Amino acid sequence: MTASFGSRQPHHRRDRETTRAALLAAARVRFAREGYGGTNVRSIAQDVGVDASLVFRYFGSKRKLFDEASAEDAQAAGAVLAGPAEQLPTRLLEMILHEERPESAGEHPFIAMLRSADDETIRDRLHDQVCDTYIAGLRTLASGPDADLRAELFSAWLLGIGVARSVVRSDVLAEATLSQVAPYFERVADILLGGDGTETPNG
Repeated sequence: MTASFGSRQPHHRRDRETTRAALLAAARVRFAREGYGGTNVRSIAQDVGVDASLVFRYFGSKRKLFDEASAEDAQAAGAVLAGPAEQLPTRLLEMILHEERPESAGEHPFIAMLRSADDETIRDRLHDQVCDTYIAGLRTLASGPDADLRAELFSAWLLGIGVARSVVRSDVLAEATLSQVAPYFERVADILLGGDGTETPNG
């Protein structure tokens, strides 16, 4: 009996891992498209074809499921910030324009947090991630008059590009490639992040 039980255990573990991964993938899609408040556990379970109790068994709570589903964005932030500082604007643009996201049905994982910003905890996390990582990194590239403002304006513009592509799905920008956007992007970067601020209106 013991030997028989042991022989079945690896198969059971694979089934558990497969189901857990499927629930996590379904959660990424739901959270990206509907936000935290608009997503319910039952819908995620139905997408996978399992009972909702498995969500709580494998993840503990809807909050913990969201945390794990959105962990990809935190990893992406770390990777973007790890490179040379002067290339940060281009790396951020590449991250926003990246289209191959089968794990979230093409949705940028950051959009899930934007769509979930009505939740105070997620909103605070979003603030910290944007201000303490992206804006702080861009701030190191700007100097001169209104450097803080220019860094935040540039960040807001990047966020707008992401929203236009993933949420609004605007006619042209949603389909634009990096090579098409890059020349205009570089001009705006030069104006807002110019080292001495001479191209700003107050320069």
